[in-house]
Amino acid sequence: MATSAEQPGVGAAVPAPAAQDKKASSIPKGKKELKILMLHGYTQSGSLFSAKTKALNKLLIKALSPAPLDLHPTLIFPTGPHRLRPSDIPGYVPPEDPSPDAISEDDLDNWAWFRKDEASGDYRGFADGMRQIAATIAESGGVDGVVGFSQGGCMAALVAAALEHPHHTPTPSDNSDDTSSWLSDLRSANNHQPLRFGVIYSGFHAPPQNLQWLYDPVITTPTLHFLGGLDTVVEEKRSQALIERCREPMVLTHPGGHYVPVARDWVMPLAGWLRQRCVEAAEEEQVKQTL
Repeated sequence: MATSAEQPGVGAAVPAPAAQDKKASSIPKGKKELKILMLHGYTQSGSLFSAKTKALNKLLIKALSPAPLDLHPTLIFPTGPHRLRPSDIPGYVPPEDPSPDAISEDDLDNWAWFRKDEASGDYRGFADGMRQIAATIAESGGVDGVVGFSQGGCMAALVAAALEHPHHTPTPSDNSDDTSSWLSDLRSANNHQPLRFGVIYSGFHAPPQNLQWLYDPVITTPTLHFLGGLDTVVEEKRSQALIERCREPMVLTHPGGHYVPVARDWVMPLAGWLRQRCVEAAEEEQVKQTL
């Protein structure tokens, strides 16, 4: 049975809302921008994910802006390219007597990065999702890291893998024109630079065979995984399958369900982990400059 993170359906991508919450004002004097790509879950949108994580944004600014880091996080919220119909949304029950005032399907703000085909298990529209992400990264001038929730967490891990050095290389059987296109777009969009970090909330391993090259060898980008102890949407074994394909991942389990915990007790471990990643990146950069 499909879950809300991975629902069946086949359809062409449609224009999605533009990325949300990009840099609206200048970076504070003396601060360096830290650009973080934020990938929403199935049925969400960039604007909805932004609204749900505002508290996280505020706490990250407080945690990362002090010296010696002097960082100012900019969270970038794109929206997936696939608009969902009411029947695609978990728990939907069609009304017996539809109201003439019912909201049009074209007005619904429910989106996905891909749609799972129940018959084949393939991720339909996956390439369109990656191209949407690549376009957002290019428009932002590159990003430093990625945060993803649920289906967005699955995508976040795959984006990190695709940008790593040395490059993951598709097998001949997996290297279709579609794959070559989105992969080239994604790497060019981030100026052929790897990500510094990936943060994954309720993420999962993507089982389609044509995506396994992204997990082999294992993902080396530093990753922090948050699992919900009461999550009934993404089973723990699916999240563990992703965790096992990451090198030295850090894993934290919160006592709630399928959501991004934004309480201070759960944001501060994230902030501390990000600070450490940024310190390590700065030290690596200093070493490179001395060579």
